[in-house]
Amino acid sequence: MPKNPTLSNALKDICIQESAGVRDAITAIERGAPKIALVVDSDGHLVGTVTDGDVRRGFLSGIGVDNPVVQVMNKTPATASHKDRTATILARMSEEGFRQMPVVDDQRRVVGIETLANLQQDQTRDNVVVLMAGGLGERLQPLTDDRPKPLLEVGNKPILESTLESFVDSGFRHFFLSVNYKREMVEAHFGDGSRWGVTIEYLREDQPLGTAGALGLLPETQTDPVVVMNGDILTKVDFDHLLNYHAEHGAFATVGVREYDLAVPYGVVEVEGHRLTGIREKPVFPVLVNAGIYVFDPEAIFLIPKAERCDIPQLIDAILANKKEISVFPIREYWIDIGQKDDLARAKGDFSTVFR
Repeated sequence: MPKNPTLSNALKDICIQESAGVRDAITAIERGAPKIALVVDSDGHLVGTVTDGDVRRGFLSGIGVDNPVVQVMNKTPATASHKDRTATILARMSEEGFRQMPVVDDQRRVVGIETLANLQQDQTRDNVVVLMAGGLGERLQPLTDDRPKPLLEVGNKPILESTLESFVDSGFRHFFLSVNYKREMVEAHFGDGSRWGVTIEYLREDQPLGTAGALGLLPETQTDPVVVMNGDILTKVDFDHLLNYHAEHGAFATVGVREYDLAVPYGVVEVEGHRLTGIREKPVFPVLVNAGIYVFDPEAIFLIPKAERCDIPQLIDAILANKKEISVFPIREYWIDIGQKDDLARAKGDFSTVFR
């Protein structure tokens, strides 16, 4: 903690020592509204910053939560002077795409933090959110015989309602629900969105269009990145972090991924040529799997054929064929894909503690 008794408790909450670990940075990021950790020395001088994006990039390169924070921090962060006018700071943050900026004194001691949201006094997002709610839910039959999977209840409310409310809490106001199977039930429950103070429109599939085809039904008026999420997922992902990560990387598309341990139920034989060099008994291989959460720039939507079936892997292939960059966003928060009855039972057990 910096030796500066004049700092507010909120600012102290996001300051960590340079001897801290990545886990401490995550805690500081999550407990502070600015969504950043300020790394300081024992005298309160700023030595670096850590954002959620820094942490996730570290995960992708093998840096874990117990590693030193210096391995993931930005050692040359942009800062504002305590003498700068608010208008000057806002102009610089807007021009350079910064969401947060530490404020330091003439000795580079931390004296404050500015955020773009506070300076603009605008907590809403213009990005459209598409929630995919048209699947048949065959693996959950007979539970889905009389209702679509996104309307199955977890925590005394439909799965999709919890997802919608998470987005609303993050400042999103314009939603499209992709519907097909028993779509009249989905539309009856959510209506036009006025119950949540948002706008809800519907992408109606007259025939199943696959996991991406419904996006081709979006109006061709989008100017901001579009957030897409499967309607059978419960997660505590911070959507601000997701969009900031997408912007930081200048990506054409961003795919949320989750680490999954692939267990081999046999002894794996290791060989060199014709020689056996060892046997690994029932090894576990960590792999990254698609988490069903995406961000697409509007131009990516134009790659989807109109009124034709198109799955996400096809869209990804089309983006790559056009030599556009796709970033990978590792999800470290709670996440569950409710695809089978065991998943549903686990989600119900988790809900009261995770989504309180």
